[in-house]
Amino acid sequence: MALELSSNWKKLQAQIKAESTSTSSLSKPSAKRKADGPSSHPKRQKSQTPSRTQGKQSLLKQLTKTSHKTNPKSPSDKPMGVTQSSALARGTPTTITPSLALWAEDNDISSEALAEAYSLGVKNNACLTASPPRVNEGLAPGVEVGKYVSIDCEMVGVGPDGRESALARVSVVDFHGRQVYDSFVAPRERVTDWRTPITGITARTLSAARPFAEVQAAVAELLKDRILVGHDLRHDLAALQLSHPSAQVRDTARFAGYRKYGHGPRPALRVLAREVLGVEIQTGHHSSIEDARVAMLLFRKKKSDFDVQHASRYGLPVEKTTASETVPGNGGKAQVKPKKSQGKKKKKKH
Repeated sequence: MALELSSNWKKLQAQIKAESTSTSSLSKPSAKRKADGPSSHPKRQKSQTPSRTQGKQSLLKQLTKTSHKTNPKSPSDKPMGVTQSSALARGTPTTITPSLALWAEDNDISSEALAEAYSLGVKNNACLTASPPRVNEGLAPGVEVGKYVSIDCEMVGVGPDGRESALARVSVVDFHGRQVYDSFVAPRERVTDWRTPITGITARTLSAARPFAEVQAAVAELLKDRILVGHDLRHDLAALQLSHPSAQVRDTARFAGYRKYGHGPRPALRVLAREVLGVEIQTGHHSSIEDARVAMLLFRKKKSDFDVQHASRYGLPVEKTTASETVPGNGGKAQVKPKKSQGKKKKKKH
C-alpha cells in the first residue's frame, strides 16, 4: 500500500507540476503583452506621424503644381496671405490697386494724380492698349472723365479735287487712354475724296454716322473746363468748329521738347511715336483712337516739362497744372492773371 501511495503521489505531483507549468507558460505571454502594450503604442504613434506628415506634404506639392498650371506667375515659395492672387487685387500696368484707390478717395486725390505719381499706363506704353477700340460707340457708358482729355479727328475731302477737309470721325480718350467718345460724322457737304487709303472711311462706313451738330455738342461738353491734349489741335478744332482757351491746351506738335524730332517746327505724330515711344503707328489706315492715345502718352512722358512751358507762357505757377487740381470754371474760359510778385521783380530790375 505504501508503495502504491507513493507511486500515486508521485504521479499526482507530476501532473500538478505539468499543469502548473502549462498555466505559467500561457500566462507569461499575456503578461508580456500587457507589459509591452503601453511601450509599443508610442512606437506605433511615432511611426504613424511621419507618414501623415508626408501625406500632407505630398498633397501640398500637388496643390502647388496645380496652382502653377493655372497661374504660372504665382510664387509657391511664399506663405498664403502674403501675396494677392487676383489681377484686380494686384492691379495692372494701367490701374491701381483697390486699397490704394480707396485711400485716394478718402483723401480727395484724383485717379489722374495717382496715375501720374505711379507712372500707370506710361511704363511699356501700357495705355496704348488699355482696351480695344469700340468704333462709333458714341459716349462710353460709365466712364468718369477727369481733368485731361485727348482728341483726334479723321477727315474726308470736300470741294474741288477734295482739297478742303470735312470732319468724318472724332475720338476722345482720357488721361489713362480709356475711350471716352468715338463717332463717325455725317459730312454736311458732298464728299469728293473719301481718302480711304489713309482713313479707311467709305460711303458705306458713314451710313451709320451721327449728325454733325450732335457730335459737335457732345465733344464741346467733354472739352468744357478740361485740359485738351492732342497733336496739331488747330486742325481738329477747325473741323469741329470749336474753340478752346489756349491756357487749357497741351499740343504735342508745339512742344519745344519735341521739336528736335522734326525737320520743321512741327514733327509728325508718327515720328514722335517712333522716336519717343518706340512704337510704329499709321502703318495702314489711321485710327483716331490710337492717335489720341499716342498724343496723351507723349504728353504724360514729358508732363513736368509741359507744365513748365505752360507756366512760363501764360504766367501761371507750375503747381496749378498738376493732375490733382481742378480747372477753373467760367464756361471753359480760363482767366489768366499775371502774378503780382512778377511785377515787383520787374520794378526792381529797373
